[in-house]
Amino acid sequence: MPQSLIHNPHLEGDAFFWPGGPDGVLLIHGYTATTAEVRPLARFLHEKGFAVSGPLLPGHGTTPEDANRYKWRDWVRTVEAAYRELASRGQRVIVGGESTGAVLTLRLAAEHPEIAAILAYAPALRLTLRPFDAVRLRLIAPFVAYLPKGAMSNADLWKGYPVNPLKGAVELLNLQRATRPLLPKITQPILVMQGRLDTTIHASAPQEIYDGVRSTVKELHWMEQSVHTLIIGAERQQAFEITQRFIEKALG
Repeated sequence: MPQSLIHNPHLEGDAFFWPGGPDGVLLIHGYTATTAEVRPLARFLHEKGFAVSGPLLPGHGTTPEDANRYKWRDWVRTVEAAYRELASRGQRVIVGGESTGAVLTLRLAAEHPEIAAILAYAPALRLTLRPFDAVRLRLIAPFVAYLPKGAMSNADLWKGYPVNPLKGAVELLNLQRATRPLLPKITQPILVMQGRLDTTIHASAPQEIYDGVRSTVKELHWMEQSVHTLIIGAERQQAFEITQRFIEKALG
């Protein structure tokens, strides 16, 4: 595989589990990314005493063509297995993710009310993709393997595909559609964080989640200088500190 099809191949991007205290955090990366995207936050939380798990979603960290081989339910099964493994080791589990990882987090939380808290960073529940473009994506995906991305932000800490595999992108749209109706089932404390400069996620998505869940403890933070990959961006330390305060409140 040409190295050009993996951005930053030298970064660590495999699945990981770091043992820690009795409470654990599951962190899920986004579409086309790898666990490199969540590792800085994972290290921060591990230093605070948490056990941390970061699964690698099927079709990621290999080739863009591989991303087109899997369905969204394959991602769900991988996340479910990682959650069960972490939960078997500890007392309480917090689940979080960025972008597509945040949508998978919402789905997991809806199905597991025992999850202690939710961390949703740049949740990809709605994209800036226009309806016409979504229809076009579904039409061309069977015939075009992938399309190049534009300029990448926070590129030095991000490992993944510099292209968008189109069948996999359709699976993200399907995941969104299957997850939106589950929001009222979510009652856990939830933190939603969104970059003000994010051009990938529709600006309505964070508020839709905040209003749609039935959680009594919930926070929505807009990061004024952050783009889509906010937990590896310029305001990541601030994002980490907000996360720590929220977890302390949620766990009591």
